[in-house]
Amino acid sequence: MKMIKNMVIRAVLAMAAPLAAEETAADSNAAPAAPAAPAGAQEIASGICAGCHNPDGNSVIPMNPILAGQQAEYITKQLMDFKATETEPAKRNSPVMSSMVAALSQDDMKKLGEYYAQQKTVPSQVAADEKLLETGKILYHGGNIEHGVPACASCHGPNGSGIPPRYPGVAGQHAEYTLTQLNLFNTGDRSNDSNVMQKVVSRMSAQEKRAVSAYISTMR
Repeated sequence: MKMIKNMVIRAVLAMAAPLAAEETAADSNAAPAAPAAPAGAQEIASGICAGCHNPDGNSVIPMNPILAGQQAEYITKQLMDFKATETEPAKRNSPVMSSMVAALSQDDMKKLGEYYAQQKTVPSQVAADEKLLETGKILYHGGNIEHGVPACASCHGPNGSGIPPRYPGVAGQHAEYTLTQLNLFNTGDRSNDSNVMQKVVSRMSAQEKRAVSAYISTMR
């Protein structure tokens, strides 16, 4: 009896083996699954953002901001402001950035803010004229009382680290990028800060904007 039982078991296994082989072959011929979307901020930063900001956020292109070490909340807000919705245009105008953030969710933007905030900043290394830097230093720490220009330090801190979540860190930022943003605030082409910066830069001369941008790039 036992011998007959063993023979039945062997027969069943022999029949099952070809079926299993056929299923395996069918699976191998199936179309490969689509690659999963980036799971984390590092993958997004290394893919979408790296061309302009480098994978760790330390941009070497003077027109593109250094993001490494920036406040997470500030970065997230800016990313959200670049994104248009079905009912509202973007709060911050940039065709390039608007296309970059189009596919990002709010959670992606939050993760990116946290990721860049954790990276070590490599400050701008561009040399500047000493006289220009001295003028910028005075403006940054003391403002221009005669023209009603407040000290930059009152919002961005004496060492340029900023005051979360509203006022960003600026120390070591590329002078060219900072100057461009000051000019955009001045013309009204950037207005996503409740017009605080517009009121400040409208009282500054072109030379003062250049000077403070240069000084900020040297802050450590």
